[in-house]
Amino acid sequence: MGLKTGLVKILGVAAASVFLHAAQARDGSSQLPLLLIGASYANGSTPYNNGAAPLGGIAVGFGSYLSLGQALTRTLLLPGYVINEGQAGAGTFAHPACAPGASTCGPVGWDSYLTMLNKALSRVAQPPTFTTFNAKYVVILSSNDCLHSDASGIPQALATPCTPAQMNQTADRMVAVGNAAIAAGLTPIYDVAPKYEKLDLPSFQAQFGLNWVIGQADYTTLRNLVRSRVQAEVHGAIVLDIWKDFEHLGDGIHPTPETSRRAAAIIAAEIWKRDLLAH
Repeated sequence: MGLKTGLVKILGVAAASVFLHAAQARDGSSQLPLLLIGASYANGSTPYNNGAAPLGGIAVGFGSYLSLGQALTRTLLLPGYVINEGQAGAGTFAHPACAPGASTCGPVGWDSYLTMLNKALSRVAQPPTFTTFNAKYVVILSSNDCLHSDASGIPQALATPCTPAQMNQTADRMVAVGNAAIAAGLTPIYDVAPKYEKLDLPSFQAQFGLNWVIGQADYTTLRNLVRSRVQAEVHGAIVLDIWKDFEHLGDGIHPTPETSRRAAAIIAAEIWKRDLLAH
């Protein structure tokens, strides 16, 4: 057999192997609905309830915004089945919305991450017991906890930056929701918040009329704390640095469309890879 003929046969076998594995992946977990919870990185719209919503129902970029949830419906490696229970402006805990300058908060507000997870699970619960789910992964994205004066559920004039104990409470809730997902038979996929240098939080503060935003040292502490505790305490979780090349769209905090597309591609590739390895 000549060298050229041998190379052709080798390439043919390699191509057949790729197509075989691709076909196997298309029968795996990557083709099931993907659950998603979080704040505005997940979903650019604030949640309505009985005709009212925080911030008057405004959406990020007045609607000109590609969230990660939307980007995940478009990535080629996944089928586009995304159950998105994210809420723009949300924290890990349920709390009312507080308008800038207002002395009271509510009545509208945001769900907790655990409530978002339970809502997402209800969408894919299978009869007759509704305790098994047509999904294998849930993406859990960074929250607004501790980031700014409108994330505490109390009037902004009374809100103060988070203490170390409050940062640990945020990490507690991020760990708890991931472990709840595992108890339901799903694998949680966490992001790592963008590095402080990739954001412009003072600009975000000025544009949105916030009393204060988190400083660099506290932001970095919170970012590292949540990541390290999730990795240590949510056994089986996947932690992906999907925002490593983060660019904001001019408001200091939200990703550009290309940033969201890159993040979606990283998640899709990880899920696809795990399907291939399972075969």
